[in-house]
This record gives sequence, C-alpha cells and structure tokens, in this order.
Amino acid sequence: MFHEQPEDSQTPRAGTADSPPLAVGILTALLTGGLIWYARTAAFAWDEGYHLVAAWLMAHGKQPYIDFVFPQTPVNAYWNSFLLRIFGESWHVPHTAAAILTAGAVALAASHVYRRLPASRSWRAAAAATTLIVMGCNTAVVEFGSLQAYGLCLLMIVAAYVLTVNAAEARGNRLSLSALAGFCAGVAAASSLLTAPVAPVLLVWSLVMNQGGTRIRQFLSFSIGVVIAFIPLLRLLIKAPHPVIFGFLQYQLLYRKVEWDGAAIHNLGEVLSWADSSQAVLLVLLAAAGIVFAKQRAAREPEQTNSSLKSELYLCGWLVLAITVHLLTARPTFSRYFLLTVPFLSIAASAGLWEVTNRLTTRPRPWLAASILCAITIYGLGASLFEQRDDLAWKDLEQTAAKVKEVTPPAASLLADEMVYFILGRTPPTGMELEDSHKLTFGDAEAKALHVLPRRKLDLMIRAGAFDTVEMCDDDEIDRIGLNAFYQKSVTAGTCKVFWKWGKSAAPAEP
Repeated sequence: MFHEQPEDSQTPRAGTADSPPLAVGILTALLTGGLIWYARTAAFAWDEGYHLVAAWLMAHGKQPYIDFVFPQTPVNAYWNSFLLRIFGESWHVPHTAAAILTAGAVALAASHVYRRLPASRSWRAAAAATTLIVMGCNTAVVEFGSLQAYGLCLLMIVAAYVLTVNAAEARGNRLSLSALAGFCAGVAAASSLLTAPVAPVLLVWSLVMNQGGTRIRQFLSFSIGVVIAFIPLLRLLIKAPHPVIFGFLQYQLLYRKVEWDGAAIHNLGEVLSWADSSQAVLLVLLAAAGIVFAKQRAAREPEQTNSSLKSELYLCGWLVLAITVHLLTARPTFSRYFLLTVPFLSIAASAGLWEVTNRLTTRPRPWLAASILCAITIYGLGASLFEQRDDLAWKDLEQTAAKVKEVTPPAASLLADEMVYFILGRTPPTGMELEDSHKLTFGDAEAKALHVLPRRKLDLMIRAGAFDTVEMCDDDEIDRIGLNAFYQKSVTAGTCKVFWKWGKSAAPAEP
C-alpha cells in the first residue's frame, strides 16, 4: 500500500522550477570529469577508425559518399570534422567532445526527473541523483558514449524527449518547442540511423497528447525540424544520389550482413546477454515498476500531476520498445547499440525506485534507497572496466603508427588500418577508407563509382608490390595473404605487425 509523504514535504506540482540541490550539482561535475577522463585514456572501439578517417577527410575538403564510401548518416562526421579543424587532429578531440555531450545528456535527464517527479524535494533530489548514476555509470554508456556518434545521439534524443514533454503542457510556444524537438530527433537520426524510431514515436505521442486542436500545425512544425536536421544529407543526395543512397541506406540494409552467415543467432545472443548484467536487470525491472505503478497511481489519484507522470513514463516505455525492435533488425546487431535505450529506462527506473520504496517501507529514506541502487550500478561498472584493463587501446595503435612512420617515407605508399591513417594524418588510398567494404564484390565500374576496393583486387595489389609498407593487426589475414613471403622486413609494434621493404626473398622478422 502506498504511504503518503510527511506533511512537511508536500508533493509539488510537476514541472516545478526550483533548482536541484548542490549535492546533485557536485555529483554531475564528478561524473562529467570521470567520463572525460575515461574518454581520453581508455575509450576504444575497433570500428571507430573509419568514423575518424571520414571526419579527417571532410576536414580536408572531401565529401562523404561522393569522394569516399561512408556507411552512416553524416551529421556526426561533419561535427567531428569541425572539431578537428578547430582543436587539432587528435583522437582526443572527438572523444572529449562526445564525453561532454554524453554528460550533458545525463544531466538533462536528471534535471527532467527532478522537475517532473511529483514527490517531496528530498525524493526528487534522490531520484535525480539516481538518474545521474544509473545512466552515467551504465557500462555501455561509459565505454561507448565517447565513441562514434553515441554522445551526440544521446544528447539529442534526451533533448527531443524533454522538449516533447514540455510542449505537451505549453501554451503559446508549443509549436516552437515541437519544432526544436523535431530538430533534435532529426539530428540524432542524421548522425546514426540507430535512433531512427525516436522521431516518429515522439511525434505520435505529441499528437495524441495535443488536445488544443492544433495537431496539423504541430505535425508540420515537428516535421520541419526533422527536415532541417537532414539538410546536409539532402544536399549530398541531390548532388550524387547513387553513392549517397548506397552509403547511408543500401550498405546498412543489404551489405552489413555479408560474411555474417550466423547474424540471426548472433543477434539472439546479444539480446539474451542483457541478463548477465546486474545493471541491465535492475534498470529494466525498476523501469517496468515505474510504468506499472504510475498507471495504478493515476487510476487511484487522478489529478493532473499523476496523469502527466503516467503519460511521460508510457512515452519512455514506447521509446525503449521501438528502439529495441529497430535495433534487432540490424544484421548484425551489438549489445552496445542498446545504450540508446538507457536514458529512457533510467528516467522510468528513478520513478520506479520512488514507487517501490514508498510501497515497501512505512518511513521511506530516499537517499538510502538511491545509494543502494547507485552502489550496485557503480560496482557493475568497476567490475567491467577491470576485466577490460588489458584490452586494445589507442596507446597500442600509437606505437604501431610510430613504427610505420619510422619505416615509411612521406611519398611511399601505405596500406594500413583506419586508425593508423588517422594518427599519421595520411590520406588513405581510394577504397581504403572503410576496411569492412573489402568484403563486397562489385564489378570494376561499380566499385569505382562507390569507392570500394574488393578484397580480391586488394590481394593482387599487395602481391604485386603496390604498397611500400603494410600494417595489419589481424594475424589470420596476415597468414591468408602470406605477407611474410612478400616483405623482407617485419616487426611487431604495439599489438600489430608492420611489413616493409617489398621483395620475395624474405629475411627473418625483427624481434
């Protein structure tokens, strides 16, 4: 049975404007510092290389799709290219910026919970702190929030959610808030199509909640915001439809699954793996409790604040469901993609913690309940980071790049992984901007039009001595090609191998 709040801490109106307490602000600052530190020291994913190469090429005047193959929507790449031009061509720059954006998303979600939860000030502060920790210390958010497009996407989808909720209660500025929400959701999708369901879900919810007879105008304002966010892609699409459509759409729909014969089984394994994480289990269970109990509270106490909370938590649930279903259509999908559901699970979970604690205890202690959940979350993060302490990192690739630079004159031809091209500031040969594209088998004319270099042609180039230096980290690929038979010099640098001095009378590799 629900226990009422004490008389000295009456429930405020949802949407209250008072600021979160100092403790929440300090916690936000510490979390931001931690995310930036991790981003600049340990954050790494192998497939972030082509994102950085794309941003570097764009910073040097190249156009995605038209000048090189790029299998994503382009806004985040444009953002990173801008950062590289302003702050320098280092992987630290986009990592730091993405970590700050991720921290902004976490802070925005926590602030929203503080303002919207119809509870005492103490409970709202504890719920905001809970949101900060369960979202900001989520393992996937920490490990990948500073990589690729995740940071920008997290901030944009949270901002779109908050703006949509605020627009539902606004009067004179409803249309402008709706347009901003559409723009934010559009920026997320124009940075990564993994967030594509967010815009339609928010639009449908806002139209259902609109009781003022302005649904057509609201639909148009939201849609205009989305279209504005897609202007960079639309401009490229008009200029060169074929390579653009192939890059951001056909590649994802038709070609990602090439050489992934077990993609369906792989996806099932990724989905089932959530049960191995204490963070994920608690987050999902508390989010479900928040949604269910909000419905019961609204039925029992049908005032405006409880009705609003129920609608907002339902929106969180629909967003989580839509994103999850969408991510399952990717072939293959990966568990890290589901970090895009974490903001909405965290918001609902904070409400769930409030409801569960009040129902289980006669004298609920907000900060004690929050501390227990936060401790479990932080423990899960610490355990995961400890297990990955010896994983491949940027420092290893920097050692490899240093050796490549030592043995490769500036005018010499180089075959390398995308990260090495980026570190050295070297333009990749045509077709080498996306290593994964070598698996595609197009005819010469189509491959040239799409800037793709099929593996069979690359093999012939290697064996013909087209590259003065070859850097490679995949031992199986090294053995398949037989690189040791074509280069007289080789050495292991970092965790990768470097081959140089092409010639079929190979000498022993350097230790």
